[in-house]
Amino acid sequence: MRAEPTTPGAAGSPWAIVAAVFAGCWTVTVTVLAQTGGWTVDQVVLIGGLDRLVPLWPVVCLLTVLLIAAAALPLALIPRSSAVRVTGRVWFAGALVLGLLGLLRTIPPVHHEAYLAGLALVAMLLAVVTARLPSHVLGPGRRADELRRAESVGGVGQQADRPDQPDRMPPGGPGHRTGPEAMPVGRTARLDARPSVAALLAMAAGLALLLPWVWWGALGGLSETILAGLAAAAVGALAATLLDARFWGRFDADDPPRPARLVLLGGLVAGVVLLLVGAGTGHSGAQLPLLVTLPPAGFALAALRAMSRRAAAGRGVTQPGTWPGVPDQPATGAVVARHPAGAGGRAPTAWLVGLGVFGPLAFTDPEEVSLLLVGTRDVPFWVAAATGAGLAVGLVLAVGYGLLLARRSARTPSRALAAASALALLVTVGLVGSVAGQPGLHGERLFVLLREQADLSGVSGGPGRAGRDARAGEVYRRLVDTADRAQADLRRDLRLARLPHTPYYLVNAIEVAGGPAVRAWLSSRPEVARVLVSQRLRPLPAPADSATGSAPAPSGPPWHLTMIGADRVWSELGVTGAGVTVGSSDSGVDGRHPTLAQGFRGGDDSWFDPWNGTGAPTDRSGHGTHTMGSAVGRDGIGVAPGAQWVGCVNLDRNLGNPAAYLDCLQFMLAPFPPGGDPFRQGRPARAPEILTNSWGCPPIEGCDPRALQPATAALEAAGILVVAAAGNTGPFCGSVQDPPAPYPDVLTVGAVDDRRRVTAFSSRGPTATGTAKPDLMAPGAEVISAMPGGGYAVLDGTSMATPQVAGVAALMWSANPELVGDLDRTRRILRETAEPIETSDSARDRSDECGGPANVAGAGLVDAYAAVSAARG
Repeated sequence: MRAEPTTPGAAGSPWAIVAAVFAGCWTVTVTVLAQTGGWTVDQVVLIGGLDRLVPLWPVVCLLTVLLIAAAALPLALIPRSSAVRVTGRVWFAGALVLGLLGLLRTIPPVHHEAYLAGLALVAMLLAVVTARLPSHVLGPGRRADELRRAESVGGVGQQADRPDQPDRMPPGGPGHRTGPEAMPVGRTARLDARPSVAALLAMAAGLALLLPWVWWGALGGLSETILAGLAAAAVGALAATLLDARFWGRFDADDPPRPARLVLLGGLVAGVVLLLVGAGTGHSGAQLPLLVTLPPAGFALAALRAMSRRAAAGRGVTQPGTWPGVPDQPATGAVVARHPAGAGGRAPTAWLVGLGVFGPLAFTDPEEVSLLLVGTRDVPFWVAAATGAGLAVGLVLAVGYGLLLARRSARTPSRALAAASALALLVTVGLVGSVAGQPGLHGERLFVLLREQADLSGVSGGPGRAGRDARAGEVYRRLVDTADRAQADLRRDLRLARLPHTPYYLVNAIEVAGGPAVRAWLSSRPEVARVLVSQRLRPLPAPADSATGSAPAPSGPPWHLTMIGADRVWSELGVTGAGVTVGSSDSGVDGRHPTLAQGFRGGDDSWFDPWNGTGAPTDRSGHGTHTMGSAVGRDGIGVAPGAQWVGCVNLDRNLGNPAAYLDCLQFMLAPFPPGGDPFRQGRPARAPEILTNSWGCPPIEGCDPRALQPATAALEAAGILVVAAAGNTGPFCGSVQDPPAPYPDVLTVGAVDDRRRVTAFSSRGPTATGTAKPDLMAPGAEVISAMPGGGYAVLDGTSMATPQVAGVAALMWSANPELVGDLDRTRRILRETAEPIETSDSARDRSDECGGPANVAGAGLVDAYAAVSAARG
């Protein structure tokens, strides 16, 4: 059968070249916009508190494949040039790969191990299928089948790359040898199992691409890391089947060889293929670095191809398809060298792409590549830094390999030199990871909730602080006794299995280090109710800079304090909150700030930092300093400037987990000294009376709707008032959903602006159980308060409104100590004295949609003066 009429060496029609350029630009644009757009939608949904859009990525992938196919398919079928046709075909194949791999993003990000396992399986299946495709599917001409067969037995691309010419016999007949290392097909080739020079140099290049991720990233858990390695290897194998001899043979078929054409044109086309493969690799967010770092590798691979082709010709292996001394006579069959990974080998591509992909897959958590962490030098900053470094490395490799390896006059490095280069980079990666990087494994943990929770019915105490202390002590005793008894068998088995774990009593739960297998084992135990994934942020190469404020210090009570009448309470009623302690679970508190330093309660049980182990109150993000300043700050910024405060860090980097929140809530119920045992050294008599909580625990952090409900119920039984932010996911109805805001025993606070209007961001009710929320409103737009370093800042959010209500409660309990611990009466006074909020016509329509004004504005705007007056009388 005659070969297809193609023109492999020539460019063909100039219109085909124009069409190829347009198709390439179109493919790159569509891919980049689709991937960044899909990730952006994911982030908007996450920040907005909406349910995850499961169909998002299937739709994005389908549209991407259709749009790329519209440009690539005509390119693959119409032009006469085989190089142009193979370009269209590999781009279309790459788009299909993107689409199929992208469907795996329907797996929830919290189940990262399941995603990586699926990626490894699907990528390997696609690699097997692609490798078995007939040559005319991905590369014009059936002679490429012979190229691939030669490769499979160790060839170096020595097949005829001129399929437009008929088969002819070499001089001397079919048994004639053309060189000392060549032999015809049909005989057993002597294979060298050692990696080729090209494979070793590709390995070195891949390690260089991996280096920034080892330096600035951090590994997850053991199973996560192993699965990331398998997935990276599978993606590398898939890329190698797309960019094998069927592809490269279209760009190096010139006689005499033109390495510049191979590197520039072949590398450019290969770079677009790698862009498509990278776009489909990794969960939402993890694929973004690959859009930048993988494409330059196409030029490096082209240079390695040119080097191997030149080396094969120097060993007497026919290249590009003619017999030595007979320029126009194509070879009749495969000619095989003793070195397996030559010009057409897949090993270089597999190594380079696999190692390049392993960095983002293993050293980043896609859930942490989030807008929630943008604004500080957190994970997104370091991912961007590693991506920029990877791009620089890729460009250096492309230029360096092109100049040093691809030129006709260049000398091929020896195998020893190539091996030494790869070994040196491997040692460098190991040293950087163990010294400059973040060594160790930092995987997610499992939050195990037990079926039995403590029975707190019948807990009673007298009025006032003494009664509150008695109730807190009894609640603490019952909680600890229940946890010790119910967890005994599980703790023993965890110790025997050598699984690190941390027990909790406020919720009868244990946090366990483990992956999917451990989760399955725990879920099967009879005492376990359910197992949640407890999000753990991976460590940073350097701590984030501390936030500071640039606003001038207020010269008098700011507008939000005068709106709720706090200044009148100080001046007319003489009440400042003295004798009451407010507890803050937040990012921390700057204990040296002038407005907060004198209010710190002190002692060895007033500060706890489970994140960083600091011994004195500190705050890096500023959120906790701002909220505590609004509650008890002096110099006119806090509602209850005479109250004291204690603090705990539950959210150092704006993404927490159920265990971190419990660490602080337990500390608030029964404070303990530094390094103390919460089960044995808790001091419930030292518990603060009121807790301000400007945080929520969404599903991305590992919470389900009931995860923390036993904790707030226990604090209620202990007589501790829990005040929590409604959230900033308005104006959607039912957006009060992240614990603890929806719980009935929590005083939930929404936000108004300086015109007494409900802010658009303030979350609305009802809750999933039908409870009307929020309970009260307070100023939450453009609120000025303290920031770390002695500064001030103006911030928005229900986080800013919440501490003001906590401060009002402190004023009430300071004015009437008999109210301490009387939560029902305190909440009733706050609701009855609240000032109703008028709503505009549009807001009234929204209220009707949400089930009435109570689910938008609660009882109304808190009135400190009226509430304290009512508490007194």
